[in-house]
Amino acid sequence: MTVGFITVTTFGVLQSRGLEMEAQFRSRIESIGNALPKKKLMTKDLMDSCRHHINVDMEELTGIHERRVCSEEENSSTLARDAALDCLGHSGHKASDLGLVINCSISKFDKGLSHRHEPPLSLYIKEAIGAHGAMNFDIQNACAGMLTGIYILDNYIRLGIVERGMVVSGEDITSLSFNAVRTIRSVASKQMASLTVGDAGAAAILERAPSASKGITVSEFITLSKYSDLCFGRPCKNAPGATMSTEARKIHRVAIEDSPPILKRALDRSGLSFDEIDHVIPHQTYERSIKSGARRISEKFGVKPKNVIINLHDFGNTASTTHFVALYKYLNEGLFKKGENIMLICFASGLVVGVVIFTMDELVDKYSKGSS
Repeated sequence: MTVGFITVTTFGVLQSRGLEMEAQFRSRIESIGNALPKKKLMTKDLMDSCRHHINVDMEELTGIHERRVCSEEENSSTLARDAALDCLGHSGHKASDLGLVINCSISKFDKGLSHRHEPPLSLYIKEAIGAHGAMNFDIQNACAGMLTGIYILDNYIRLGIVERGMVVSGEDITSLSFNAVRTIRSVASKQMASLTVGDAGAAAILERAPSASKGITVSEFITLSKYSDLCFGRPCKNAPGATMSTEARKIHRVAIEDSPPILKRALDRSGLSFDEIDHVIPHQTYERSIKSGARRISEKFGVKPKNVIINLHDFGNTASTTHFVALYKYLNEGLFKKGENIMLICFASGLVVGVVIFTMDELVDKYSKGSS
């Protein structure tokens, strides 16, 4: 992956104009924030709004009961800002302590469904939270966005460029659903995946880890660009927002067939076997797809992870924020324990496959069991 003149490798080394710089430090996730719209939309109500009757039980097919939907006052910008503020509320640091803010939103809506290109959303966020001295930039890598941001910031910290920073995203993507219900005629439609999405904001602060913390041990990414036509979005021609066309079955098949090598590399680098992973959080798409994918990958490795988290029921697919929406929920519910190994897996349009492995530490102490 190239950022300016710097190429970030998967081995904690930056190569710049022929020079190699070895990583000096390790990073960890210091705090996580969340922002969810108050409005909920049930899957049944969404399907009832379809112009044409579709003979499918969408909730049974996907495992999604409801999702959050932005009101007129909410959008990508406000969700990202509020998630960043919530993250700081759980942090031991102030906004002025941040050296870098990376925004990873796919959607960049501001003031309704006006798409914001310049100035970048990262600039708005850092100014809104008071991180005036931080560097900032936006990246966009579909649903792999936040994990890509973690990957980049992890390397910045490892090399001593910054001591800490924030990765943040706000996804206002349910216009995909509202535009799809007007045209979908059958379950075979390429817009069916548009009916799974939900709106959410998420943020994470990474910091230089103390010597006793394992922190983030691995981040691995690969782009299989020959599959880039299997999912793409574009502005809707006759309504506000966007539309998305997805070859859902093909993407699922390709992801499962091509992901084991990158998972194996990540596990080898971490010194762990698949059955030593306590919690796997995959990208949240369809419940059936997640379960069948977990089975097939476990068969390839010959062992199973201890727990695969499915977080679809209440939130749907929240795109780049999905892993951190799940982490936030289950941190508050007391699911994780210190010393447990967590694997985050993303499958994103492109096709991007990414893996981040970290060990849970004092992060659990910053969240109250049973709070929302």
